[in-house]
Amino acid sequence: MTDVVAVRRDLHVHPELGFTEIRTAARVDTALRALGWTVQSGLEVFGATGLPGLPETSVLEFATARALAEGVPEDLVARFSGGHTAVVAELRGNRPGPRVAMRFDMDALPITESATDDHRPHRNGFASGHPGVMHACGHDGHVAIGLALAATLSTRDFPGSVRLLFQPAEEGVRGAQPMVAAGACADVDVLLAIHLAFGLPSGLLAPAATELIATSKYLARFTGRQAHAAKAPEQGRNALLAAATATLNLHALPRFAGAVTRVNVGRLQAGVAANVIAGEAELAYETRADSADVASELARRAEIVARAAAEMHEVDFELIRTGYATAATTDPAVAAALTTAADGLAEVRATHPLGASDDASLLMRAVQEAGGVAGYAIVGSDSPGPPHSPQFDVDEAVLPVAVSWLERAVKGGLW
Repeated sequence: MTDVVAVRRDLHVHPELGFTEIRTAARVDTALRALGWTVQSGLEVFGATGLPGLPETSVLEFATARALAEGVPEDLVARFSGGHTAVVAELRGNRPGPRVAMRFDMDALPITESATDDHRPHRNGFASGHPGVMHACGHDGHVAIGLALAATLSTRDFPGSVRLLFQPAEEGVRGAQPMVAAGACADVDVLLAIHLAFGLPSGLLAPAATELIATSKYLARFTGRQAHAAKAPEQGRNALLAAATATLNLHALPRFAGAVTRVNVGRLQAGVAANVIAGEAELAYETRADSADVASELARRAEIVARAAAEMHEVDFELIRTGYATAATTDPAVAAALTTAADGLAEVRATHPLGASDDASLLMRAVQEAGGVAGYAIVGSDSPGPPHSPQFDVDEAVLPVAVSWLERAVKGGLW
C-alpha cells in the first residue's frame, strides 16, 4: 500500500464535518512542517474573518472533545478548535517561476456509511468510525493527494513557489470565502483545484471541468406566536405555515430561458406538539444557476418569496446566507498545462461536466480578477455509488496518478 492510500484510509476512518476538521488539520499541519514547508494555520489564517455557516457551539465543543479522545495533542486541538481549521503552506523552488496555489478540501458529510459486505471500506476495515459522518465526496482522497504532493515537492526542484490551501467546509460552500478574505489568494499567479470521480471513469483525466454552478445557501427563521390550537387559534401566529408556504413557493419559482437553474428546500423544522400553534420554524434552502447573473437574480426572487410568506402569516423573519459559490471557467493556459502533464499517465478527456457547485470557484475568481489564471480539473475514479451517497468510494489506484499529474505540471513549469 502506498503512503497516499494509507493516508486516505486513515482520513476515511476519521471523517469530520465542515469547520470541525480538527484531527485532519492537525495531521496536515504536522506533516507539512516536518517536510520543511512554511505553514500558517488556525487563527493565523482565520483570525480576522467571520466564518459563514459556523456550527453551533455544542457541535464545536463535541469536535474538540473527540479530537482529544483520538489522541490529537492538546496544543493542536486548541489551535484548530472553534472552526479555525484552515491550513496554508508555502514552499519556494530552486529557480524563478510563478506562484502556484492548489486547493484541497478536507470536510466530510453528515451521511451514514454503508455497512454491507459489498462496500469495500466496510469489508476491508476502514469505514467511518464516526457515526453519521462519512467521506462521501472524495475529500479524504484530496487531502491524501495534497500531502503526497507536498512530499514530492519538498526537494524544491521546481520553478517559482507552491502554496497549498487545505480548505475546511467545502460542503455548504462555506470555507473558501473566509480564505479569500484572509488573503490566501494574494499574489497567486495560478490557482488549481481538483476533484475525484463525479462520473469520470478511472483511467481518464479531465484538465477542465465544465458546469461549475453558482449557488447560495440560506437559513430562514420564522418567529410567530404560540397558542392553543383549539382554544385560541386566532391568537397564534403560525411559523410552521409560513415556512411551509415559503417551501411550496420556492419550488414554484419560474425557471430562466438559456440557463440551468436549481432550487431546493433541504430541511424544515417547526413546532412542538400537535395541539400547539407553532411559534418557530427554520428552513434551509439553496438556489443554483450556471450563470452568476442568473444566480443572483434567482436568489433575489427566492428571498422575496420567503419574506412574503412571513408577512402573509404575520410572523417575524430572519434570513442568513450560510455559504455561496460562483460560476467558474478554466483558463486555456491551465488546461493546456495539465494536458501536457498528463502525457503517458492516463487518457485525457479535454472537458468533463461537474454539474454541481464548489466554492473553489471563489478562489479561482479572486486569482483571475487579479490577473492570474485558474482551473478546475477532474481525476477519473470509478465508484460503486454516486457522490453524497452511503455507497460512495474512490478507486485508490488513481491517487498516485493524481499526485504524479500535479507534480509534473509544477516541476515542468508548464503554466
